[in-house]
Amino acid sequence: MRRAHSMPFGAEIGPEGVRFALWAPTATNVALMLDGTEHPLEDQGEGWRRVTVPGVRAGARYGYRIDGDLVVPDPASRFQPEDVSGLSEVVDPSSFAWTDRDWAGRPFEETVIYECHVGTATPEGTYAALQHKLESLRDLGVTAIELLPLADFKGSRNWGYDGVLPYAPDSAYGTPDDLRRLVDRAHALGLMVFLDVVYNHFGPAGNYLHAYAKSFFTERHKTPWGAGINFDGKTSGEVVRDYFVHNSLYWLEEFNIDGLRFDAVHAILDDSDKHFLGELAERIRGAFPERPIHLMLENEANQASWLERDGTGRPRYHSAQWADDTHHGWHILLTGEDSGYYESFSDKPAAHLARSLAEGFAYQGEPFKTLDNHPRGEPSSHLPPSAFVTFLQNHDQVGNRALGERLSHLADPDKLALARAGLLLSPQIPMLWMGEEWSASTPFLFFVDFAPDEELNKAVRDGRRREFKSFAAFADEEKAKTIPDPTAAETFRRSKLDWAERERSPHREILADTTALLALRQREVVPLTKTAWQGGRYALPRPDVIDVTWSYAGGTLRFVGVFGGDSYEPGPLPGRVVWRSPAASQDEDGALVLPAWSGVFVKEVF
Repeated sequence: MRRAHSMPFGAEIGPEGVRFALWAPTATNVALMLDGTEHPLEDQGEGWRRVTVPGVRAGARYGYRIDGDLVVPDPASRFQPEDVSGLSEVVDPSSFAWTDRDWAGRPFEETVIYECHVGTATPEGTYAALQHKLESLRDLGVTAIELLPLADFKGSRNWGYDGVLPYAPDSAYGTPDDLRRLVDRAHALGLMVFLDVVYNHFGPAGNYLHAYAKSFFTERHKTPWGAGINFDGKTSGEVVRDYFVHNSLYWLEEFNIDGLRFDAVHAILDDSDKHFLGELAERIRGAFPERPIHLMLENEANQASWLERDGTGRPRYHSAQWADDTHHGWHILLTGEDSGYYESFSDKPAAHLARSLAEGFAYQGEPFKTLDNHPRGEPSSHLPPSAFVTFLQNHDQVGNRALGERLSHLADPDKLALARAGLLLSPQIPMLWMGEEWSASTPFLFFVDFAPDEELNKAVRDGRRREFKSFAAFADEEKAKTIPDPTAAETFRRSKLDWAERERSPHREILADTTALLALRQREVVPLTKTAWQGGRYALPRPDVIDVTWSYAGGTLRFVGVFGGDSYEPGPLPGRVVWRSPAASQDEDGALVLPAWSGVFVKEVF
């Protein structure tokens, strides 16, 4: 089976040769540089430059000379073998022979996500090496891997959020066909593949759009990364929107990706009558009407409106949102940390956790302290649990710490065991951060590679230290020097997983517990979530006790968790206990007794 996505820009192989198309509305002269030859390009109207060159084969190198001087890569390049400033390579996507013809995807309710960074998920840091870990992930109980962004970035190491060529999977990890082989093998094992994409900004090095398409950006909108992307411009908004819509379609069609996670959509600023997020979802749904495509948001604004369901229960726009509120409740209870954005959850973390487990968002329009008491969020209690991706940690929550500590470095193991069960047995879509399944000992640190641009490297180093200067542990200059240098290769190396430790105690026992919980989830929880959602409710018998019930047409699931204080007796629990903490016991009358940091899940079938 062959797959290729056709788009109005980039290099497309056709029967008459390769068509090259570039949108360069603010350039005066543009020439195609192709394997040492030069082809002038005339403006064909509205900023478009196109030419078809016969006899060009896959593997040819090309770029565009702008105004007689600067040679830039194709902004829709499918591959950059010599990094972001090198020439682009003509790719024939239809030359790859897929073997997953019978792959039909999986329902979202079955999803258990394993978020990973290709460069540090294995010692080799490649697509090929990650492919060899897929069987282990399947056996763990994972049903989807989610890759941090792959868009080509400057240098050989990066989280991926500094990408500048969104169509080119970064060569640091291998070739586009290596990525295809990874997806093909995942599907053969029954695993979905999700990809994180960034449509709110470009990285600080290697973005040349300003040289020939200044109107791609706008000063009307300001973002943390500078001028906003021009999604709503009168003359260029349509092209800009198409550029990103086609990028989604490209990953979904040409690489047969099963779903996308859209980074920081609250930073996509758009005053159009139809917001880009709405158009994006509509065009994706329209392009794949019968195929299960799962679209996930990171959205600090907690806008439930993007997660609405139709009459059949299918998402109208996006499938789910990362549930930061749930994470924050768990994190405060587990660690006691209450600074920064945790401050808005620190007054009653158990109550915030209970509400977010039952209703999706802890804040649904209430004043949010860390936003100067501006309202945050929209009502979400009508949405099913599958509209929320929950987690105890992710790349941000680990990597944005000064020392990259995982939650297992910060929390008591017994407390973490309760949280792990709470995550994996609740009906929301659970996500594990790579290595979490065995409480990996390696940190995940912030790292970049902007060499030889030492000025940018220095700015990143200094900025990282300034970021943590307000923390007592790094307040003085000497303490700040203990923060790992994000530009050093050693910082990247330290972040690589050590898979061998899975065989050693205590990692071996934690891996066994995670595996058992995921098997229990598939057996007891998933069948319930495939019936009609009827609502969630929660109670707080004590400030340190939560009692959450999720109701479906097929029955109910109930979680009682105790986070401190004296033991708690929940009283009669209709149904069958499917899991309880080892510390839980029964009194002489047979009543369940839950000591501090223990819990129980009970299922009742109708």
